[in-house]
Amino acid sequence: MFFLKKPLITVVIPAYNHDRFIAQAIESVLNQTYRHLNVLVIDDGSTDRTGEIAKSYTDPRLTYIYQENQDAFNTLNRGIRMATGEYISILNSDDVYTPNRLERLL
Repeated sequence: MFFLKKPLITVVIPAYNHDRFIAQAIESVLNQTYRHLNVLVIDDGSTDRTGEIAKSYTDPRLTYIYQENQDAFNTLNRGIRMATGEYISILNSDDVYTPNRLERLL
């Protein structure tokens, strides 16, 4: 039987109404040179297409969570509590990582 190891890094992306940016943010994580990671997109009640775009990704490392608006602080804390990696990295939903960012940090 095959068991997946727990990811070493969890990237938490808190998001609110960033449909113009969320795809680039997600792709910048999924395309990292270091691959042993997972991504939590915590949607803080977006009313635009943020959730639709985030849910369109089929990569099993990505988890999308929707919640009613609770502000950035609570959204970020929820992502941190849900993280399963040994390390946590935070990426704002309107930002991107360079392709080797996590590898270099490790």
